[in-house]
Amino acid sequence: MKLKRLEAQTRVICTVNRIIFALMALILSLAVVASALPQKKRLADLKFKLAQTLAAEEQILAEKEFRETELRALKEDHEFLELKAMDRLNLHRHGEKVYRIERDEP
Repeated sequence: MKLKRLEAQTRVICTVNRIIFALMALILSLAVVASALPQKKRLADLKFKLAQTLAAEEQILAEKEFRETELRALKEDHEFLELKAMDRLNLHRHGEKVYRIERDEP
């Protein structure tokens, strides 16, 4: 009888130990996940900032290319230079009709 009671107590102790071990493993895994969340949010923020920076860089490079093309045309193409000068100085040739569309800038 003592032996059976001792075996029963041993089984109870083993079961309690397994439950405690499972709870500790669960708490440890939750701690690991909880510590990773702020890093994941920071990574998402950094990726968003990188995307914004790359988009701005692309826009600036396109503007630079446009300006370089315009400068090259001003230096090399006399017809383009004449058109630009006439447009800026609001001039036109005799007998020419010029239609201007004014745009409201937002």
